[in-house]
Amino acid sequence: MPSDQKNTRSAARPAGLPQVPAYALPGPEELPASRGPWQLAPRRAALLIHDMQRYFLRPYAPGQSPIAPAIANIARLADAARAAGIPVFYTAQEGNQDRRDRGLQADLWGPGMSADPDHQAIIPELAPQSGDFVLVKHRYSAFQRSNLDQLMRVRGRDQLMICGVYAHIGCMATAAEAFQRDIEPFLIADALADFSRAEHDMALKWVAGRAGVVLGTDQALQVLV
Repeated sequence: MPSDQKNTRSAARPAGLPQVPAYALPGPEELPASRGPWQLAPRRAALLIHDMQRYFLRPYAPGQSPIAPAIANIARLADAARAAGIPVFYTAQEGNQDRRDRGLQADLWGPGMSADPDHQAIIPELAPQSGDFVLVKHRYSAFQRSNLDQLMRVRGRDQLMICGVYAHIGCMATAAEAFQRDIEPFLIADALADFSRAEHDMALKWVAGRAGVVLGTDQALQVLV
């Protein structure tokens, strides 16, 4: 590596996760119109619960919006999906990542979480159940270096409901890659949380206009139950 690049990397101190001020989740009347014509179908759908680990939820004030209602909505979706026989997938990063495996993420976000349960564990309100799938998360998109695509295909699933954190990072990246794999993405607007309402809304608008369908939890549940 050239010495000037080494110096640039060593001088830059990657910022950690920001503290997130409370904000209200978008209501059904605030959702952007979706360009995609796709209709959610229980026989085709899978649910992805994205990165709901203690480390990623530390920026939020417990019991406040957006995280408290988002958790409640994710739990509702998970219960309905399991009852309908819809596969439930989780992503979870591993702690103490080797710098070589973490790659460029280390330049932006630092070393990431430790292997301590206070960092790595999925929160108990959303703990995976028997029959669910927990995928190791490597990059923003849940499809990167995982077998999510294959696990969906062999089960005849070509639609993916996406919920979790953070809306404008991993959730949006996963929706974009699902679209590029001809998997119809459904971003569940009030089962997500983000760094701010502006970034949350940006993710919804981008996915609705470029890659998927944006729904509210109640809209999705009307189809699933």
